[in-house]
Amino acid sequence: MKKFALSLIFGLALACTSGLLYADDSNIAVQAVSRMGEKWCADRHEQKLAIVQKGDIDLVFVGDSITHGWEGKGKDVWAKYYGNRKAVNLGYGADRTEHVIWRLTNGEMDGISPKLVVLMIGTNNVGHRSSTPAQTVEGIRKILDIMKEKAPKAKILLLSVFPRSANPQDEMRVKVNEINAGLPALADGERVIYVDFGKKFLAEDGTLPVEMMRDRLHPGAAGYEIWAQEIEPFVVKYVDGK
Repeated sequence: MKKFALSLIFGLALACTSGLLYADDSNIAVQAVSRMGEKWCADRHEQKLAIVQKGDIDLVFVGDSITHGWEGKGKDVWAKYYGNRKAVNLGYGADRTEHVIWRLTNGEMDGISPKLVVLMIGTNNVGHRSSTPAQTVEGIRKILDIMKEKAPKAKILLLSVFPRSANPQDEMRVKVNEINAGLPALADGERVIYVDFGKKFLAEDGTLPVEMMRDRLHPGAAGYEIWAQEIEPFVVKYVDGK
């Protein structure tokens, strides 16, 4: 009995330090979890709030490091496609669904009325093993609900999570595919539109070329060009009104 109690205490301590245990033992992917203890993250949040508070935003990108990368490898493509549009990038490296939920409920979409929101999130939930693919889909559902409340007039472009890992049978690729399998059910084709162009990044045999994503996760400039081209018809229709 004493041995069992010690094991239980150790297990609880381990769960707490890993950040995976909550009082109600619910799905972490649908909770609001802050990263403001990370200085760079807090600084970025303040910078984005300042942009949002100025208003006059038509196009919003929300996501993790892949979206954040529009300010890195994708900066020239961003300038080409969105430099003359009223766009803001709300991507944060290493974000999971729970972090996006926190950001959206803490001002990052307050007081604006975008015409189009582009959302891609979830790879870090399975990559960091904080959530299962099914739990991640529920986190994405929660984000969509918040977006609908914050921006009731906006169209939401729900993107499939981009492919990762070198080979189709790799664990992370399989888990991302499982997330993507659950996303079409979250879209109604009218208010929320699901778009999947992941195959554009892959070779014919399904492998992910290093030339496309050096680390088999984050696109290079060519990947951001593909992204921009694939969503351009939606941007033209809903943002430009053409």
